[in-house]
Amino acid sequence: MSAEGPLAAAWEARFGEEVSSEETFGGLAVGVPPDLWLDALTFARDDLSCGFFDWLTGVDELDEGFAVVAHVYSLERAHHLLIRTRVPRDEPRLATATGIYRGAGWHERETFEMFGVVFEGHPDLKPLLLPEGFEGYPLRKEFVLAARVAKAWPGAKEPGESGGGAPSRRRVRPPGVPDEGAWGAAAEHRPARGAPEKRGPDA
Repeated sequence: MSAEGPLAAAWEARFGEEVSSEETFGGLAVGVPPDLWLDALTFARDDLSCGFFDWLTGVDELDEGFAVVAHVYSLERAHHLLIRTRVPRDEPRLATATGIYRGAGWHERETFEMFGVVFEGHPDLKPLLLPEGFEGYPLRKEFVLAARVAKAWPGAKEPGESGGGAPSRRRVRPPGVPDEGAWGAAAEHRPARGAPEKRGPDA
């Protein structure tokens, strides 16, 4: 039996068929309905010794709604747990986990800002990262980034230039590339560099 076997059995014994579990690369992932979200986190902390809260985030699952996932860890037993639930897209609400894991507060604010999931009972649920007046939820899959208008660079474009449009430094041409004006018909009547200039009979 794998290390996650006893954990999966513990979840089944506590919640029965109301939860699902599967082994993942990093540990055990447990799915719970939204009304058991707080019970599941409390069980992980108190019964499974998962006192270390790592992170919480959201996942846009389109028509299926938004998944909310928390990762917790047991320092004593050295096992990982992913606990996840799903909230509907038209009304994404979930009870706050700040009463169980104080570290969840920052992550819930970020998830609220990026996905629009409301964590009911959060003591300070307000935008965390985006500027004031920002509209929309950037990590929702329907969100489209507006193209920025291209503007002229306000500063110097070359070393030694000022921002007022002073001429740039002289560019060194690669070997074999003639100076400006040395192309075309005019170049045919101009002697090559280093060649003696042809003079007429009256010179």
